[in-house]
Amino acid sequence: MPKAIFGKDYQFLEHRELLSFEEITRLARVFVAQGVEKIRLTGGEPLVRRNIEKLIEMLAAIPNIDLTLTTNGSLLTKKAKALKAAGLNRITVSLDSLDDAVFMKMNDVDFPVSRVLDGIDAAAAVGLTPVKINMVVKRGVNDQSVAAMARHFRGSGHILRFIEYMDVGDTNGWRMQDVVTATEIVKLISAEAPLEPAEANYPGEVAKRWRYVDGSGEVGVIASVTQAFCRDCTRARLSTEGQLYTCLFASEGHDFKTLLRNGGDDAAIEAQIKRVWQARGDRYSEIRTAATGVKKVEMSYIGG
Repeated sequence: MPKAIFGKDYQFLEHRELLSFEEITRLARVFVAQGVEKIRLTGGEPLVRRNIEKLIEMLAAIPNIDLTLTTNGSLLTKKAKALKAAGLNRITVSLDSLDDAVFMKMNDVDFPVSRVLDGIDAAAAVGLTPVKINMVVKRGVNDQSVAAMARHFRGSGHILRFIEYMDVGDTNGWRMQDVVTATEIVKLISAEAPLEPAEANYPGEVAKRWRYVDGSGEVGVIASVTQAFCRDCTRARLSTEGQLYTCLFASEGHDFKTLLRNGGDDAAIEAQIKRVWQARGDRYSEIRTAATGVKKVEMSYIGG
């Protein structure tokens, strides 16, 4: 969340405006009853939410779900053991460079890379595996870090995923010329260690999988700018204040908090989910060049 916008004088929501853990869990149960198989906690930074372990414990009690979390890693060393004990299955860590100066420039943070690497080690040590590491690649800022990142995590058992720099929100100053394409990224890595395509783990997987020819692991590339996957998208996003978004690039959400707090039963929630999902026509990534002037929700609000 850019400090220039979300500084000390920014008026954040009152706590009562946020969904309670009980409300989040209730909604999650209804979604799972409609076929959802994976729940991911993201942000912003989810580990700054007080008692996040309790929410994980509550969600983990829902049968037959894969419960995961995406974090910047700043608090992971101290929380990894508790997260695993609460029932978290796996974890994804955002890390855009191994160089402190480049990392801080990309993320506007005040902690070093070493803290993130320690967090990754802590997550692996307690069994939150395989750890996935997400690297957003921006031309002229951290594209020179691609090969070094691949080299560092190759053979580690972790899965490094490269993400094309996306135009999420209106505050990141996105330009098409800043995008390092998936094709370029694969070529950069293959120049050192040849890659070959790998099969997707499941239909609709957003990352294209590539494995090292020598068997030393795999990487993923998420090409939502140059190789849109809108037609296969199966994701919905629930904001912390109860707005449901059917696209990462959405401009507005659908209010579920009011339904919850005005006594709506599970059948009413189920009916609203169906109405929203069946009416969706999101395909921003396919039409982005024609979508000028579209206001988009910020990544720090909607999550990745």
